[in-house]
Amino acid sequence: MGQNPSQEPIVVGLSGGVDSAVSAYLLKEQGYAVTGLFMKNWEDDDDSEYCSSRQDWIDAASVADVLGIELEAVNFATEYKERVFAEFLREYAAGRTPNPDVLCNSEIKFKAFLDHARRLGARRIATGHYARVRATDGRVALLRGVDPGKDQSYFLHRLTQEQLASAVFPVGELHKSAVRAIAQRIGLPNAAKRDSTGICFIGERPFREFLNRYLPTKPGPIRTPDGRTVGEHMGLSFYTLGQRKGLGIGGRRDGSGDAWFVARKDLAANTLYVVQGHDHPWLLADTLTATEASWIAGEPPRIPPGEEALRLTAKTRYRQADAPCALRPAEDGAFRLAFDTPQWAVTPGQSAVLYDGEVCLGGGIITGTAQ
Repeated sequence: MGQNPSQEPIVVGLSGGVDSAVSAYLLKEQGYAVTGLFMKNWEDDDDSEYCSSRQDWIDAASVADVLGIELEAVNFATEYKERVFAEFLREYAAGRTPNPDVLCNSEIKFKAFLDHARRLGARRIATGHYARVRATDGRVALLRGVDPGKDQSYFLHRLTQEQLASAVFPVGELHKSAVRAIAQRIGLPNAAKRDSTGICFIGERPFREFLNRYLPTKPGPIRTPDGRTVGEHMGLSFYTLGQRKGLGIGGRRDGSGDAWFVARKDLAANTLYVVQGHDHPWLLADTLTATEASWIAGEPPRIPPGEEALRLTAKTRYRQADAPCALRPAEDGAFRLAFDTPQWAVTPGQSAVLYDGEVCLGGGIITGTAQ
């Protein structure tokens, strides 16, 4: 975090949560001149029961008061709608399942926020992400957070060298239990506040109902691999591969009692295909293709001389153990992954993120799979 942080200005994104609050505390203890910044990025229904940022603002203000730091509120709602939410809707409308947190980090938290912090005179920003940054020979690497259950490097894989060089992640070296313990010890008012699990800056809400405000329903058949019609869907945008709940077709159509899972979408025929059983072949994929590759180092990993692929591990969704794979970069920012063992419900629109040990190399947007 720098050799001598004594009174170096740094702006911390205070969300109202405990991780960013403890981050601000740790930086102040290290001698930084800390300013808190509360980002308001969603306004469409901010007075609803699901997404009132008022309580988060109150919590952030209370934390700033306890820590004795200034707190500024800034509104990035326009930037969020243009850079993140519009893309979010485009992807859903195309039948894919995007990850808004990934885009939110690269476009808002480490772009709009960073630009604003620089206007305030700070060279660096800090957030409560569970990740680490290591600088070596003028380059920066993104590392997993120490707590394997909270590591958030997956969501940060699109950050550039410049963005990472300006970022500080104070809780990345800690386990969540230690963060809560610090918050309790110093009397932070949000020490026991539960973690948010909703859409980035939009919050937790009935997702299908929310999406239906922006995308029209377009009902069509739900079919099995053998072509039997077993129900009706409300629109392919409202379903994701591997989804089990909310299909409305029960679990015993063929007497097996196995649960139904969304397995494929046929956009041309407006048909949703479902299968029974968690390990049905249609839910498993040996390979995937991805585009829009973004590499932390600014360039793709190098294939060893004489080799056709690079051995790495990858995640195809956040809550997933690393899977050993072989990376074959392609032209135009695309790559292909071949897994040692089939992966479950690999979903177009989600991110495939690559790791070399504890180092996050980057990733891309999944476009397709092969069984």
